[in-house]
Amino acid sequence: MSDHEENLSAAEDMTQQYALTEDGLLKVYTAGVVTVLGFGGSDVPSEFNAAHYRAAITDLLKSNNSNTVAFDLTGVRLVPSGMLGLLVSLTRLDGYPLKVQIFNPSDDVREVLQITKLNRMIEVHEVDVPG
Repeated sequence: MSDHEENLSAAEDMTQQYALTEDGLLKVYTAGVVTVLGFGGSDVPSEFNAAHYRAAITDLLKSNNSNTVAFDLTGVRLVPSGMLGLLVSLTRLDGYPLKVQIFNPSDDVREVLQITKLNRMIEVHEVDVPG
């Protein structure tokens, strides 16, 4: 099992998840050198407040000395433009080089990443998630 698959496998263990912010939308699956976040298989609402999450994610990453942040999009069909902007902003944190990854995007999300060429800035991976 690769490091990516090992870290992402924590996503299946719901007991390890905790909400990053009070609204409970974005969940932390693992935090460390590689931090894995996800939406628990739910779609990201269009009113997603990217600025609010950016601050919380940045604090989490810095406090854990993370060099990679991975978003598990298993079960997420669409992401709003604010979420895409958040992903890009994480690749450009001042003085904090960070690798941003997406796991298991839907075909629609993958297409948007290709059209916008964000797939050049954000690594896209597929892993099997046991059902």
